[in-house]
Amino acid sequence: MTTNETESGEKMELLNANLAKVEELSLRLAEVMGHHKPLRNELNAPEPEVFMTAATAYWQNMLNDPGKMIENQLDLWTKSVKGFVDAQNLILKGQFAAPQDDTPTDRRFSHPMWKTHPYFNLVKQQYMRNAEAIRKSVGELEGLSGKDKQRIEYFSSQIIDMMAPTNFLGTNPEVLEKAVATEGQSLVDGLENLIADLESNNGELLVKLADENAFEIGRNIATAPGKVVYRNRMFELLQFTPTTDTVHEIPLVVFPPWINKYYILDLKEQNSMIRWCVAQGYTVFVVSWINPDRSYSDVGMEDYITEGFLEAIAKVKSICDQPKVNAVGYCIAGTTLHLTLSLMKQHGDTSVNSATFFTTLTDFSDQGEFTPFLQDDFIDGIDEEVEEEGILRSFIMQRTFSFLRSNDLIYGPAIKSYMMGEAPPAFDLLYWNGDGSGLPGKMAHQYLRELCQSNKFVGDGVELCGKTLKISDVDVPICAVTCETDHIARWRDCFHGFQQTKSRSKTFIVSQSGHIAGIVNPPSKKKYGHFTNKKLKGTADEWMEGATFHEGSWWPRWDTWLSQKSGSQIPKRTPGTSDFPVLGDAPGTYVLKKATK
Repeated sequence: MTTNETESGEKMELLNANLAKVEELSLRLAEVMGHHKPLRNELNAPEPEVFMTAATAYWQNMLNDPGKMIENQLDLWTKSVKGFVDAQNLILKGQFAAPQDDTPTDRRFSHPMWKTHPYFNLVKQQYMRNAEAIRKSVGELEGLSGKDKQRIEYFSSQIIDMMAPTNFLGTNPEVLEKAVATEGQSLVDGLENLIADLESNNGELLVKLADENAFEIGRNIATAPGKVVYRNRMFELLQFTPTTDTVHEIPLVVFPPWINKYYILDLKEQNSMIRWCVAQGYTVFVVSWINPDRSYSDVGMEDYITEGFLEAIAKVKSICDQPKVNAVGYCIAGTTLHLTLSLMKQHGDTSVNSATFFTTLTDFSDQGEFTPFLQDDFIDGIDEEVEEEGILRSFIMQRTFSFLRSNDLIYGPAIKSYMMGEAPPAFDLLYWNGDGSGLPGKMAHQYLRELCQSNKFVGDGVELCGKTLKISDVDVPICAVTCETDHIARWRDCFHGFQQTKSRSKTFIVSQSGHIAGIVNPPSKKKYGHFTNKKLKGTADEWMEGATFHEGSWWPRWDTWLSQKSGSQIPKRTPGTSDFPVLGDAPGTYVLKKATK
């Protein structure tokens, strides 16, 4: 027996052994799924009527214009047959090569074999043709309402993405190559990764995006020096240690969204916005929200306003012995800061000197990419979920956000983890993204029904805290920072709400990049620029047409704006006072609590 034959035999034995392990792991997988409690159907798909409406519209269109439908089908058939014939002819000529490929560039198909191998290229081309045909058919549907059309487009795109040949072992050359190169070890590792993710989420499939063992809160992320100076059932108040000899007189209190943890503003030292603000001479306070469990089911928006925003503002004023604060609200916390300012206006409370809003929606008249999830069938399912569980569990929200970018946040990571057996990367932002929080049941209901669906805050007003709160009550100096490619809080929608405030002093900024990277954009990176325009009337597109682009981060521009509203310089403040003794070191204890499964 030759050496090559011996090596080949050993590799075959190893391959067979790994395939046997796959069979054993499959049994373990079956056991995990056997204990899985399925999520209610309303949160997995729209009501059947949506698809029935689409099917009816399709057949009605076919009856009204059968020639058009036949033309579309013939176009698909012609391209499909031609692709197959071209590949066959090359093979018959003895040329092991792919036929001419005029399909669009798609980074999912970046592996060379998608271009060079006749089998994989034919599979790719046919998938692209089928996807184009489906999108065209859906796009030409008539007789549907705007929201029904938008939902059909969304769910058909989800099906298209799910059925990509990259998602299947037998049609992904990169996965097959690695399986052969590792004698099947990559498949074993991948299945172990899949089972581990299922076991950690009670059978729900949430792809782990980051190496959780690479980070520890308070050790290598969320490390800005500071103290916990107040705590109630809703939040811990963190006061950060000054790094300048003098500070601005008026303190800064930051309200992050309670859907996630505050440390998005304090990841690594070099991109920590909290550290940067401290270094500019601000006395910085940050609210670290509780991660609610089922005992918080009756906590509503009014509790976040009174026990959260108003309480934090009052405590910061007392600690600093100042009559005013400057406030920042990020995302949903920015929306709630607007509600709080409306309530304060009606009470004659002038404690907020200025307000800054990061990626904040107040006008929900255009629901954008969330339209499929903000219809009654889906919200009814959420209402039933919170009625049963007491909270809207974090993984439901995480899954929803992920499906808005399914190729980047679901299928791409799943291929690497489950099919190629790769460990997730040590990426701080993705670690934070997976460290979510749940929402109290009552609060989730109010936010989705009263604000997102009914859009009452910019209409007749929303009833909270015994008052009718309207955006027109907001009249303090405001600065709104939005992000050009933000798909969660689209900058144009943020602009519409921004325009409806009655503030005389307004500043609007559009940063390049998205919901997170556009905000967490330190000047040292010199990465993303931003747009400004003092003319705030007209449409959002008109604002952008007249805007000036500036290289680099918007942070220094905001610092110039904020410093003018922060009073004179005074000696630095040490965290805590005799009336507010230090309760512990930052990042505190609330940030460590994991979401309820």
